[in-house]
Amino acid sequence: MSETNTPKNVSNDEIDLLDLFRGMGTTLNRWGNALAKAFLVSVVFLLKRWLPLGLSILAGIGITFLIKSAADSFYTSDLVFKNNLAIIDKKTQFDNSGTTSEVISKINKLHTFCLEQNLTSLSAALSMQPAAVKNISDISAYWIIDQSRDGIPDYVDYKNNHNVYDTINIRMQDRLDIRVKISSSQDLSLVRDGIVKFIEHDSLYQQRNRLRLKQNSDLLTRLNFDIKQLDSLQKVKYFEETRNLKPANGGQIIFMQEQKTQLVYSDIYALYTRKQLLESESDLYRKIVTILSDFSAPAKRENGGMYYGKQVIPAIFLLTLLILIFTANRGKLKDIYKKY
Repeated sequence: MSETNTPKNVSNDEIDLLDLFRGMGTTLNRWGNALAKAFLVSVVFLLKRWLPLGLSILAGIGITFLIKSAADSFYTSDLVFKNNLAIIDKKTQFDNSGTTSEVISKINKLHTFCLEQNLTSLSAALSMQPAAVKNISDISAYWIIDQSRDGIPDYVDYKNNHNVYDTINIRMQDRLDIRVKISSSQDLSLVRDGIVKFIEHDSLYQQRNRLRLKQNSDLLTRLNFDIKQLDSLQKVKYFEETRNLKPANGGQIIFMQEQKTQLVYSDIYALYTRKQLLESESDLYRKIVTILSDFSAPAKRENGGMYYGKQVIPAIFLLTLLILIFTANRGKLKDIYKKY
């Protein structure tokens, strides 16, 4: 019995699979026809009603122009700071002081003042007149991202969506970007000076900066001492090696001891390199922060026609389309309403 039933079971399984594939093919064919029909109906619907849809686009352009004319102009500009208090680990590129994140949080307090329209606090923080502060719409600080860890800034993380666990593309720990939104571009220099004062007047940052400069000065003193010591050692070794040179037969000179004087050169040059870096840091970066890129005068207003048009025109077009669809299917909608 089992031998006779096996071919029948195999045959039934093959028939079931064929039916399954036929059913799938029929379903896919129906879906394709439905999509093609829906596409054609949509195209014909839009072509028949091109006039009201075209007028909706023109209406959107007109409303955009009216909103642009009525709205106050505002401009955006960016400032890049170098945080001189940052202590960067050469291997991990991590800021051991954590001051850059602190500075960003401190500047974002100004962002909160702008959101709350707290002009009194904003005026006091920036040391500006209340009349000038009214022109400021927003002040925000952002991280600068270094892609591939090559030490070159690549872009600003305006959306604050950088993955902190990304070890390839990292936040630059010694600099930050500050974006200002303002209605009068002539006041950008006042805002820059106000932000610098806001950071420089922080008592904790002042103490850290004094400690940093003192440590650099102490280290420079030690480096100068070590350079003199190595220079003296180099002279002593030179004379010792010269005395060890003895003449051989025939007037030729042979070396009785391997010269070691050149080995001191690399140590001296390494100390000189460290000394130059510290001198540059002490002279060029004496303050808490240093401006690497100042605010630039914006070429055009931020809230131009495109700013409003990309929202207004699609909204009016979709509203007009929904009205046309409702009007075209009004009879069917009435029947459905009466039925249910």
